[in-house]
Amino acid sequence: MDPVVGATPKVVKSEQQWREQLGSEEYAVLREGATEPPYSGEYVEEKSEGVYECRACGAELFRSTTKFESHCGWPSFWNPNDSDAVLLREDRSHGMVRVEVLCASCHGHLGHVFEGEGYPTPTDQRYCINSVALRLVESGESGS
Repeated sequence: MDPVVGATPKVVKSEQQWREQLGSEEYAVLREGATEPPYSGEYVEEKSEGVYECRACGAELFRSTTKFESHCGWPSFWNPNDSDAVLLREDRSHGMVRVEVLCASCHGHLGHVFEGEGYPTPTDQRYCINSVALRLVESGESGS
């Protein structure tokens, strides 16, 4: 993946360290910008309350209170937990223009954000996030 221009990650590891820490699918998504197949992720239908963290670095990204049913095949959120939790950058891959969502702490690829799709959410945004990039810490559990 190309580095994020003008932003320095808080968590910095070599690619070898990331490979040792992450499973092959986690590495492909978080470090290489891959996408898990639709409806294959563990959090697509998840309804538990809690906080969704970055699976690579543990940064708090989304809360279950902003998760909604989009029926797109990936977990969807209408807002990150904190405006500084994610970075957004233009993605012109695959012959289209999209907005990529990255973890602000480690710059891991999370998914994409879309606007104006008509979902009844406060922001009219859909953060379409790969389950494999997330870890749910349910309410009452200690964080990682």
